[in-house]
Amino acid sequence: MIAGPPPRAAGPRLAAAPLFIGSEIYRGSSYGPAHPLRVPRVSTVMDLSRALGWLPPDHFRASPRAKPAALALWHHRDYIAALQTAEVAGEATPEMRTRYHLGTLSNPVFPQVFRRPATGAGGTMLAAELLSASPGVIHVPGGGTHHGLPGRANGFCYLNDVVLAIKVMQRAGLTRIAYVDLDAHHSDGVEFAFAGDPGLRMISVHEEGRWPFTGALEDEAGGSAFNLPVPRGYNDSEARAVLHGLILPRVAAFRPEALVVQCGADSLAEDPLSRLALSNRAYLEALDGLLPLAPRVLVLGGGGYNPWSVGRLWTALWGRISGQVLPDLLPPEAAAVLEGLTWGGGGRPAPDPMLCRTLLDPPREGLVRPEIRDRLARLARR
Repeated sequence: MIAGPPPRAAGPRLAAAPLFIGSEIYRGSSYGPAHPLRVPRVSTVMDLSRALGWLPPDHFRASPRAKPAALALWHHRDYIAALQTAEVAGEATPEMRTRYHLGTLSNPVFPQVFRRPATGAGGTMLAAELLSASPGVIHVPGGGTHHGLPGRANGFCYLNDVVLAIKVMQRAGLTRIAYVDLDAHHSDGVEFAFAGDPGLRMISVHEEGRWPFTGALEDEAGGSAFNLPVPRGYNDSEARAVLHGLILPRVAAFRPEALVVQCGADSLAEDPLSRLALSNRAYLEALDGLLPLAPRVLVLGGGGYNPWSVGRLWTALWGRISGQVLPDLLPPEAAAVLEGLTWGGGGRPAPDPMLCRTLLDPPREGLVRPEIRDRLARLARR
C-alpha cells in the first residue's frame, strides 16, 4: 500500500473523542421482504462493535428523530406531511405514488416509512450541530441517503440526510465544506442541492452506466463537483490511484472546515447491486488519507446490500476512527454476530465462511486500466 497505516495498525490520533450515533429503529424495520434493504445493517454494526468492545456508552449516542420543521430546512413541507400520512395509513394513495414516488418498488410504504428516515436525518443533523460547535469525528452509519430530493423519494432514499447535515453546518457559519462520495451510485440528490455553490467541493466516484445515470465525467455541477465514473471491476489499485490522483489533492486544495464522507458499501466486490470489486481495505485507506484534511469529519453509511460485507466495513471504519487495532480473526462473540445474519429471503447463497470470521477483506489489487488513468488526467486539467 502507498498511503495510510497497515490494516492492523491503530487509527490516527484525533483532537476529540470520536462519537458513534445509532438507533434501535434499524433493528426492527425493513423495506419489505422483496426489497434489497430487507437486510440488517446498522444494527449489525452496533452489535459487532459492542462484541469487539469498541462501543462503550460514552462513545455512543442514540439518534434523535428529526421533526418536520427541521426536515423543512430542505424538504418540501407537503412531501414531509405525505410521508407521515403514508406511515399512519400503511399505504400510499395514487396521488402519492405519482407526485411523491411513495409506494413504488424502490420506495415502498413500510411501517416506519417516516420514522426511520427521520431518525437517520436526525442523527446526521445532530452530528452536524456537534461538529459545527467543536472539531472531531462522528460516525453515523444510518446516514448517507444521498439520492433523496426535496419533494419526492428517490432511489431507496426518502429524505436526504447528507444535504440536511451540510445545510446545518452552513447555517452554523461554516463556509468551506467538502463532500466525498464512495458509493457505487452517483450522489445525484447532493449535487442537485449544491450545484454552483462555491462553498462546497463535491467528489463522487461511482460505477459508470448504473442508475441514476448522472455524474458524467464532464458534469461539473456549476464548478462545484468532480465526478468520476469508473468501469466494472474497479479494484483496490485503481481506488488508490483515484485517491491520490483526485480525492486527496482536491480536498486538500479546498482547505475545508468540515468534511463529509459517504461510505456506501455497494462498491465492495460482494455487493449484489453493483459490479465493482473493492475490498474494505480501500475504504480504510481513503479514510486514513482524508481524516487529517479537515478538523471536522462526518463519516456516513449509504448503499450496501450484502449484510455481511456492510457490517464488516462500517464496523472497521468505526474501529479506525476510534483508534482500535483491527483483528485478523474475530473473537467468537463477534463472529457469532455475523454468523447470525441472513439475507432475509430471496434465495441467495450463504456467504463465504471467512466473511463471518474476519473483519478485513484480503486485498483486491489489479491493473490500473487506461480508462482510469485517462479520466484522472482529464479531471486534473480542470
